[in-house]
Amino acid sequence: MDTTTHHDLSSLFAQLGLPDDAAEIRAFIRQHRPLPQTLNLSEAPFWNDSQRAFLREEWHADDGDWVLQIDQLNACLREHPAPETLAQA
Repeated sequence: MDTTTHHDLSSLFAQLGLPDDAAEIRAFIRQHRPLPQTLNLSEAPFWNDSQRAFLREEWHADDGDWVLQIDQLNACLREHPAPETLAQA
């Protein structure tokens, strides 16, 4: 029997106390990417202390309950926007 809890990205945003609808998640990612490769996700300047602690604890937790969603968010924040989506200078 599978006893793991399955969360989605929306659940992670709700857990972090952030708006969790698809449009708000896309806006958050657009606003904060690309996150430098040398910066740990939990050290990004846009997290508050409790969000930072949650990300750290869950990333290193033995049960890995949120690891997939944190990894997905991390990957999304590392992506560079497509050139056609950038505002014209």
